[in-house]
Amino acid sequence: MEEKKIVLIGANGMLAGAVKRLVPVGYKVHAYDLPEFDLTDSGQVFSLRTLKPEIILNCAAYTNVDGCESQRELAMQVNGEGPGFLAELAKDIDALLVHVSTDFVFAGDKKEPYREDDPTGPLSVYGQSKLLGEQRIIESGLEKYFIVRTSWLYGQGGNNFVETMIRLAKERTELKVVDDQRGTPTWTDDLAAAIFKLLALVAAPHVSPRTPHRPYGIYHFSNEGQCSWYQFAAEIIAQARHSESLKVENILPIPTEGYPLPAQRPKYSVMSKEKYKAATGMQVPEWRESLRKYIENRIKSQVLRFKM
Repeated sequence: MEEKKIVLIGANGMLAGAVKRLVPVGYKVHAYDLPEFDLTDSGQVFSLRTLKPEIILNCAAYTNVDGCESQRELAMQVNGEGPGFLAELAKDIDALLVHVSTDFVFAGDKKEPYREDDPTGPLSVYGQSKLLGEQRIIESGLEKYFIVRTSWLYGQGGNNFVETMIRLAKERTELKVVDDQRGTPTWTDDLAAAIFKLLALVAAPHVSPRTPHRPYGIYHFSNEGQCSWYQFAAEIIAQARHSESLKVENILPIPTEGYPLPAQRPKYSVMSKEKYKAATGMQVPEWRESLRKYIENRIKSQVLRFKM
């Protein structure tokens, strides 16, 4: 069987690392990232025509939420216009585009999980720029695309909330964490696996009345369940104590106003995974269980580095 070519944009990032580690048999990844490849340069994007990939997977983004507030133009270029260029390329060469988006496209004023067709209303430049990326893809006329919205992403080889909490817990006796913003953590390994499950729909669609014949469109994927940032931090530290020497003694819940930041965050950004589960027939791992696996893998990696 001939391997399908995946052009992986943002290949040095945290999610892309999981994609490269978990890529199934039958795919060959061609990796692109800064400084050699610039997503905002349409000439460089269209130069990928010669490779003729079947799949374009965009993991590139300007993800510094607060930095986006002062770098609006850059955010709009990377998170908005760049995905539009990829959509034009995909349409030109009849490729499938997979684009990773965010829960921050929502205003956070719901009381139940957001569905894919719920109205958007981003509160920050980051959310606005990511929504622009979605709009550019949809407006391009490309039919073969998956826009996968995710939330609170953490994983191997990147700056993330889990690593920040463990580092701070080693340095301080007391931590204060926001307790009035609710969402769902997502492990990069689970998200990468979910992306490949969606790609499998195209290769061999499920025979199910619930699964559309053309499964393309927007999907939500995060781990199952929900928590506040404070609850997430408490669980991280409780699990990390089994393997790490931590200094922290108290974790205090505080309101958003107690930790002011440049960008406004949604108070509630839990997303429904029902569409993904119906389409793929897969269950979604619960966030605490995925966190446990991540911390276990983290320990194994540290042991291996020590032995080397």
